[in-house]
Amino acid sequence: MDSMATIRRTFFQECEEQLGELETGLIKMESGTQSVDTVNAVFRAVHSIKGGAGIFGLDGLVKFAHAFETTLDDVRCARLLPTSTVMATLLRAADVLADVVRAAREDLPFDDNKTNILISALSKLDQNAVIHETSPPSESITEHSSTDTGSKNWLINFYPRRELYAKANETALLFRELNRLGVVNVTIDTSRLPELSQIDVDGAYLSWTINLLSDCTESVIRDVFEFVDGDCVLDIANPTEAIVVDEPPEFYGGFEFFAPMGVDVSDTAQPVEKIEVSVKPENITGKVEASATSSIRVDLERVDRMIDLVGELVINEAMLSQRILEAGIVRASGVAVALEELEHLTREIQDSVMAIRAQPVRSVFQRMPRLVREVATQTGKLVRLLTEGEGTEVDKTVIERIADPLTHMIRNAIDHGLESPEIRLAAGKPAEGVVRLAALHRSGRIVVEVADDGAGINRSRVKAKAEENGLISIDAALTDDEIDNLIFLPGFSTASAVTDISGRGVGMDVVRRSVQALGGRISISSRPGKGSTFTMSLPLTLAVLDGMVVNAATHSLIVPLGAILETLQPRAQDVHPLDNKVRVLSLRGGYVPMVDVAMALGYRSEAIEPTKSVALLVECEGGSQAVLLFDTIQGQRQVVIKSLEANYRAVPGIAAATVMGDGRVALILDVDAIVAASRTDQSRPETIRADITLMEAS
Repeated sequence: MDSMATIRRTFFQECEEQLGELETGLIKMESGTQSVDTVNAVFRAVHSIKGGAGIFGLDGLVKFAHAFETTLDDVRCARLLPTSTVMATLLRAADVLADVVRAAREDLPFDDNKTNILISALSKLDQNAVIHETSPPSESITEHSSTDTGSKNWLINFYPRRELYAKANETALLFRELNRLGVVNVTIDTSRLPELSQIDVDGAYLSWTINLLSDCTESVIRDVFEFVDGDCVLDIANPTEAIVVDEPPEFYGGFEFFAPMGVDVSDTAQPVEKIEVSVKPENITGKVEASATSSIRVDLERVDRMIDLVGELVINEAMLSQRILEAGIVRASGVAVALEELEHLTREIQDSVMAIRAQPVRSVFQRMPRLVREVATQTGKLVRLLTEGEGTEVDKTVIERIADPLTHMIRNAIDHGLESPEIRLAAGKPAEGVVRLAALHRSGRIVVEVADDGAGINRSRVKAKAEENGLISIDAALTDDEIDNLIFLPGFSTASAVTDISGRGVGMDVVRRSVQALGGRISISSRPGKGSTFTMSLPLTLAVLDGMVVNAATHSLIVPLGAILETLQPRAQDVHPLDNKVRVLSLRGGYVPMVDVAMALGYRSEAIEPTKSVALLVECEGGSQAVLLFDTIQGQRQVVIKSLEANYRAVPGIAAATVMGDGRVALILDVDAIVAASRTDQSRPETIRADITLMEAS
């Protein structure tokens, strides 16, 4: 890949970040947070996209971004108030800008009519802006009163480089911003301007000397030039502290001045005189210190490769530990001590590598406001989206794979959950419905909630629709939770007609399959007239797992540590049989169902005696609890997850697999599936036994 293609790819990666900042800032402004920092961040995002697009000759993107930027500048300068109408137009412009960027990145044609309509709408906003009287830019600009006794007389030397103009920046806008800080006097230097025949159209020949009388600090002045940082040479000083520097302008203040390509500045430059500048003696070194780099961009393939290698390192470290244990080397020996240090070091390396892939869920959450606006417009509903926990970090792979489930859930919340404004008003609710999207860490997992304040699930309608579609029998006796979970069945939909949003029955079943494929679970909580909450519980990473190694019959299994609440040793007086198959354990005034895992998986046909087993109290989907019975517990261990579906096929009750220290494959339990199967008596031990036997043979 050539260097220009690499730079182009980096530009579009940065565009995604800028678009996210733009979306976040506009939403804050819409909600009433119209601070200077927020407005500046929004303006800076569009300005940066425009500047980068100019480098690559993306004229359509530059044109639209320029119109967008102009309107944002009116808002930034308080010439245009961010009313609801203005914010609605700006949000639509942000959506179109994202589409234009995406089309440019993929070299796809884009409908100019779509951008022209928004440019026209933005222009109308600009025409309504209150224009303050300012002096036109000229060689000398003077504004404000100089009676301020606390003001300093700043001297600013400004040398644009050719890159500044290539990014579609305008020097006049910079001078206008300075003009707001105090009394400004600008003098242009044309001494480097060559003959017309020698001019390079992409060159930068002009420079400016600016006197600013203001009580502001140097950092405030530098903020004005923030957008052109790196594309110009900038010296700022207070002449009252100035010293005389006998140095030519092309190396003025220790910075190299880049003349236009192909132009000999020695023939065009005027004689240099001594100049008073505002630099301190210790800074006159002729050197430029490189700023520290806070982050680097790394190809994701390289990170994945590193994670795979670290996974293999963990497996080999476990195998080495197993070999030393089998060799009978005492734990106090030097070899055992060194092995223990290696184990700690391996764990630290693994945690550090996994942290590289950890990213906040903000990148997914930022896509949702646009979705909410689109669905709200299609359904004719008033919707407000609230987000919480955008900084919650999770593995990048998980982030990429939760976007689709979240999309389906939010569409469902607006289309089916929220009522129309008229119905909400009649029910005593605000006309505007609220959808809340939240993320948080809980018990070593990430929990994502999508809640609405709508009418809740109409259980009688859901049950009737399921019977009508033949998904359940007419005489089926179902609990409220079981009725709620019917919406996850394939082909289920309560929509009366097929629309662009719903009605085909391919929404919530996709959500459940996607969540289960990630090793997660989803639950529903609904109250009639109050709304519904969908909760996804997902692992933080798909690469490693902290688990408890247990034995069921002659097999080693892994129980995810995040699902375990405590370990127990059942007593005979606490075990109560309900029938021949179901037993419960009396625990702190309540009763918890018991599951013999070896029987559920078909490892044995006779139930284990609870008092001779070890029990794990686990938390299941929806917050319910169960007790899993095993023969013994080996201990806690971090294991590398290997996909069962990718290497064999899906097995009921099994989430994934791993390689143990002795080289054997151990299965990772799907706790929810095991408990659910035992409750419905659908474990089918003979089928599971056949699946596992085939897998172990292969």
